[in-house]
Amino acid sequence: MTPPSADSASGKLKKNLNLFDVYAMSTGAMFSSGLFLLPGIAAGYTGDSVYLAYLIAGFLILPAMYCMAELSTAMPKAGGTYYFLDRAMGPLMGTIGGLGSWVAVVFKSAFALVGMGAYLGIYLDLPFTLLAIILSIVFGIVNVLGAKETTLLQRLLVGALVVILAAFIVAGLPELDGIATFAPTGDNQGFFRSGVTGFASTIGIVFVSYAGLTKVASVAEEVENPDVNIPLGMTLSLATATVIYTLGTMILINVLDQAVLEQSLTPVADAGKIFLDWAPLDLGVILIVVAAIAAFASTGNAGIMSASRYPYAMAKDKLIPARMAELGRFGTPTRSIIMTVLAMILVLSVLDVEAVAKLASAFQLVLFCLICVAVIVMRESRIASYKPGFRTPFYPWLQIAGVMISFWLITEMGLLAIGFTAALLISCVVWYKRYAADRVVRRGAIFHVHQRLGEQKFDGLERELMTIIHDRTESENLTYEALIARSAVLDVQHGAYGRGRLTDLLRGTAAERFEAGDLIAETLDDLWVFRPVGDGVYLSTTVSADLTQPELIVCRFGPQAALSLESTEGVNDAHTLLFLVTPDRPVGLDLRVAGHLAEVVQSENFEERWLQADDEKALNGILMRDDHFYHGPVETMPFLVDQLGKTVGELELPRSCILAVIERDGALVIPTPDVTLLAFDGVAIIGEAPDIKLLNEGLDPWEVKQAALASENQSTDQS
Repeated sequence: MTPPSADSASGKLKKNLNLFDVYAMSTGAMFSSGLFLLPGIAAGYTGDSVYLAYLIAGFLILPAMYCMAELSTAMPKAGGTYYFLDRAMGPLMGTIGGLGSWVAVVFKSAFALVGMGAYLGIYLDLPFTLLAIILSIVFGIVNVLGAKETTLLQRLLVGALVVILAAFIVAGLPELDGIATFAPTGDNQGFFRSGVTGFASTIGIVFVSYAGLTKVASVAEEVENPDVNIPLGMTLSLATATVIYTLGTMILINVLDQAVLEQSLTPVADAGKIFLDWAPLDLGVILIVVAAIAAFASTGNAGIMSASRYPYAMAKDKLIPARMAELGRFGTPTRSIIMTVLAMILVLSVLDVEAVAKLASAFQLVLFCLICVAVIVMRESRIASYKPGFRTPFYPWLQIAGVMISFWLITEMGLLAIGFTAALLISCVVWYKRYAADRVVRRGAIFHVHQRLGEQKFDGLERELMTIIHDRTESENLTYEALIARSAVLDVQHGAYGRGRLTDLLRGTAAERFEAGDLIAETLDDLWVFRPVGDGVYLSTTVSADLTQPELIVCRFGPQAALSLESTEGVNDAHTLLFLVTPDRPVGLDLRVAGHLAEVVQSENFEERWLQADDEKALNGILMRDDHFYHGPVETMPFLVDQLGKTVGELELPRSCILAVIERDGALVIPTPDVTLLAFDGVAIIGEAPDIKLLNEGLDPWEVKQAALASENQSTDQS
């Protein structure tokens, strides 16, 4: 069985969704009514220009999509829209985003399952509502079993869907009437039938066909490498949808008579019957029905998955009862999934799903507007730990365009849709005031904007964003120790150092000590903005896109050395300057390393030990975090004494441990795999705290190995 999608003990959702999973979920959430049901309805408003409405709508979704991608890479947490609005503008807006999104997705997903009936009805006489309820239960069970199981089904459905639709378009392209396809008909009755107003209204109707694109943000916490996979997966999905929607509707308006198209609930199948009549056994139409079923099923399946993450995330933040955040035996938010499925069954049984789903689309436009505002708030808050892996281009103009587009499309949807949206907003506000207002003390990033204007801010958000960065860079968990082990530590005792002389010192050190010395030298002009990290210790950081690992130069200045720099106040009185250069991936690595440095520098008795250290080796050792660092002569380490004569590549060490440095005859030796360990060597070993603790206990290699295995098995059993 696939591993569960969360560690139930830790309460964290596991990252096991890759790029194709993101693509499949985004694509599957779009293709259903948008192509298989809606073209006929949309053509009734604007005639043959319906394909232009789909094409323009694909471009109009870009601001919301890219804003969602930026927030998802900065805060890859379950809850998507809810989480972003909550952290940007506070829990009231979070409640509106969470409950509103949940309601909208439930209605849209239920509508998708009902849509299957229209295509199944071509061959089978089945009660649509009963079939939709059964499918809701089936997809709910799949979601309970795990995100990976859910996305495996999603992959199969979307794979079949895209292949069949691509074949439909390839087969239908010969039916297009050349340049006439792109131009008004001769009597001008079939193109822009209701004028510009009718065309604008049609864009609003078909715009919601792309709304599922952003639903992947609700499972961002479960995405591997979200900085790349989320924006790339969404972009590929939008490109696929725009091409298929535009070319697909062009084929429909060329193959079907206008009156037939406007009355059809199965336009793709009706068109297939005409130009796929050469296929034996009605195979062409059968495949189209299969594709339609896959489309509606994938929308329903992805809808349950994304919708269930809203109450899960809100429960963790005390906006709804906490039991909704409990993870089941398969590591998924079981209660939240069950509640979502029950709500869908209620909607299917009681309400006119098609009508309510269209009304819910107007609320989705409100959420798109708020997401664009949220990016502006997060940027203007200037929180140092807001580090998105993807940044929306053309800030803030793209966000402003997104707000204006959303408002324009809402006004085109009519008074009923506006009324439904207002009612949903009021309901969310009432729930927050009655249930959640007294339970939360959290504030959004907008308070940091206020702080810049002399008001208050909420420090908890900065801590939470730093926690996200820590989780996002978890694979780099030994970066700090490895960085210190290879860092250049300079003990400057005499002389006056202005910027020019200090630059020459740093450039020479970089060339001598680092393989990427030239790259580091290129960044030196950016390394003159310092911030204090401890008493007398100042740090300057910069990022190099070409660097593959972080590098650090440490300069301790003795009493006879003087600094004369035009920089941060107090820096000329510093006894230590730290110069840190990091790669641009993973995003936030510079903040994480800086946090570790500050932790060490601010530890008890650091300054006393630092100023009394005799040489560069001692200085290097002080910067190490003791629980992650073990150093000394080989002859004092039983687990290495028994391995003398082996090469570094042959050494048996606990799983996380790395032999970082060898000191031999007063010189540092790079521990490449073919270097042989000698009795008189001094070594530095870095690793996770539990493994370093094993080494400190003076065990021999066999005892270390057994203790490490026992610890590993215990961790596995707990998981």
